[in-house]
Amino acid sequence: MSDTASDTAAEPVDQPLDETDETDETDETDETGETDEQKRERRAAAWRAARRVLWRPSYQDTVRDRLAWLNGGAEGVYDLDQPVDMYGDRLVETLEERVAGLLGKEAAAFFPTGTMAQQIALRCWAGRTGNPAVALHELSHPEMHERHAFSQVSGLRPVHVTYAPRLPTAEEIQELAEPFGALMLELPLREAGFVLPSWEELSETVGAARERDAVVHFDGARLWECTTHFGRPLDEIAGLADSVYVSFYKSLDGLGGAAIAGPKTLIDEAKTWRHRYGGMILQQFPTVLAALIGLDRELPRLPEYVAHARVIAAALREGFTEAGVPWVRVHPEEPHTHQFQIWLPYDPDVLGDAGLRQTEETKTGLFAQRWARGGPGLAYTEVTVAAPGLEWTAQDVKAAVRDFVERLPR
Repeated sequence: MSDTASDTAAEPVDQPLDETDETDETDETDETGETDEQKRERRAAAWRAARRVLWRPSYQDTVRDRLAWLNGGAEGVYDLDQPVDMYGDRLVETLEERVAGLLGKEAAAFFPTGTMAQQIALRCWAGRTGNPAVALHELSHPEMHERHAFSQVSGLRPVHVTYAPRLPTAEEIQELAEPFGALMLELPLREAGFVLPSWEELSETVGAARERDAVVHFDGARLWECTTHFGRPLDEIAGLADSVYVSFYKSLDGLGGAAIAGPKTLIDEAKTWRHRYGGMILQQFPTVLAALIGLDRELPRLPEYVAHARVIAAALREGFTEAGVPWVRVHPEEPHTHQFQIWLPYDPDVLGDAGLRQTEETKTGLFAQRWARGGPGLAYTEVTVAAPGLEWTAQDVKAAVRDFVERLPR
């Protein structure tokens, strides 16, 4: 989803449909006299109190909730009697080794943020190729959510391959009018609806970049979710790329953090730049423990989430159609991951208010994230199906949809 679809005046940031991104500088009131901030607080409170949801975003938890989650899961993932980490050793190294093994790479480096991680990986590649141009999609994360950090901070030059709402094709890479040192592919492409190419298309695109003497870097913030669609294990998917970035809070429900995996020489240099960028933090054990918990608990369940997301998506589409909504679009029609978009022919405020009333009054919530404007009289949101969503049958979804539609204007 494009941040341009939101009505915010501030620079785009990550998670454009999350409550955390409602960054208007003014706090306006609606016709009821309720301010934006008051409505956000109502939505968060309603979702916390809801008994049935498809997903519980951790950013809506209290500090006590997150501390309890961390304490409850940490015992089984690491020896808690070991000394804490100090400037990237011990526990951090354990996580790095695990990630490198999962992705089939020689080494990995932990970073406090994905923004820092990808900049460093690509500037290291630029030094090796002698070309700072990075070919990428216009809708890719660095272009949408990082305040032009590639060019403003790291001396990189983004070159847009395509504007189409899909991953770049091999033909587009072959026909790109200028040389580039690296091709960055976001898997899945979140802003286009968490879409993925076929395995054959991805392999051909990577091959086209190699023919142009470029390295390939995967923005794999959500790479963990891709194994079902591709029908291949993580290390085989990551093996197509020279380097891979992964996130520990997207998909894995961690507190934050990221990693870059690739050749040892690249990772060694990346750790040097990590220090220079201010990423050499004294102690990071809470974030690292959360990442290890996510790898243990959530990673094995992601294929189950993806499979059930397809059930939920079909039920949403059928439910809105049966309820008499004149037009509905689920995109992709069969989700590629456990996240997808839904589009409806209403104003986003109308949909948001209906969802809020439903959640408050019935303790059931369908849509965790806010609705964004997709055009005149058209709005969309993102749907995530995780552990809570596994309890829903298709009939449960259709019943909730009927109740939701009854709250919409006729």
